[in-house]
Amino acid sequence: MSDDLRRTAPTLEDVAKVAGVSRATVSRVVNGKRKVAPAVQEVVLEAVAATGYVPNRAARSLVTRRTGTVAVVVSGADPDPGEELDLARVFADPFFGRVVGSFVRALRPHDVHPVLMFADNDETRDQVVSYVRFGNADGALLVSTHADDPLPERLLGTGRPTVLFARPGQAVPVSYVDVANADGARLAANHLLDRGCRSLGVISGPVDVPAARDRLEGFRDAAARRGHAFVPSVEGNFTFESGETAMAQLLAAAPGLDGVFVSNDLMAQGAVHVLQAAGRRVPDDVAVVGFDDSPVAAQSRPRLTTVRQPVEEMAAEMARMLLEQVDDGEPAVRSVIFEPTLVVRDSG
Repeated sequence: MSDDLRRTAPTLEDVAKVAGVSRATVSRVVNGKRKVAPAVQEVVLEAVAATGYVPNRAARSLVTRRTGTVAVVVSGADPDPGEELDLARVFADPFFGRVVGSFVRALRPHDVHPVLMFADNDETRDQVVSYVRFGNADGALLVSTHADDPLPERLLGTGRPTVLFARPGQAVPVSYVDVANADGARLAANHLLDRGCRSLGVISGPVDVPAARDRLEGFRDAAARRGHAFVPSVEGNFTFESGETAMAQLLAAAPGLDGVFVSNDLMAQGAVHVLQAAGRRVPDDVAVVGFDDSPVAAQSRPRLTTVRQPVEEMAAEMARMLLEQVDDGEPAVRSVIFEPTLVVRDSG
């Protein structure tokens, strides 16, 4: 490196001179922009190493109006008075780990970093909205667990790109990804009926949540098309314990039950526990089908037959959509719906 380059901190112009390209090209490479030929990127990165250039993120943020971060927001229903959000329960649910892990993997190649935030009451929702509105993040990836969540609409009001996991409970113009929940439940119903089940039941999620409602309605629709006019159901809240409680209630209401569809794998695991405790063999006496194909499904005994929603692919698509909106500057509202598949194991 020349003496001139040693006297001051290297600049983009210095890198451009060494690389033999324009300053604009160096800027695109340094800022992680796509549409730069791999060979050119390699030359620029070699010049960066040769000059010792270090990007000034604060200055770059002033120019690009980018922070290099996105808010990953987990939004839950307000806890009971006097209670706080149970973070241990959130992290114990394999669904959230799969989603957040996929965000990290999808964002990392673009030098964009997630800031994990939780919102479960008015105060924490205000904090999230303020954080995004005042430019601390380039946008938000929102995972909401209740239908009346005001955050999708409030985040839209910040003017920052927002992408939601699952169709919002309210009609708001926000981009989202989802799985065809009703179609997945139809797969479960037809599978149980094809294996000879005659008395069906459902453990649903909270029916005010669109995904849970779609799964219940999809199952009942498929059953009705094959002559089952009524399918009893009990609501759970997607936890192992609620699956246990709901299964006990369902057995009491329909003792002759021989096929159960459960709206997620954690509840299905709880349902199997209760069935076994009651002396019902799974799947010989009662077949069980879950939903998600989470790690729980393969770890359970018996291993769960389940409807797979491709969570990792869905989360990666959310990140891609958000980065696209950030780059375009004019967020386009759109949805991407993934197809479910049935994974047949031992429980049904």
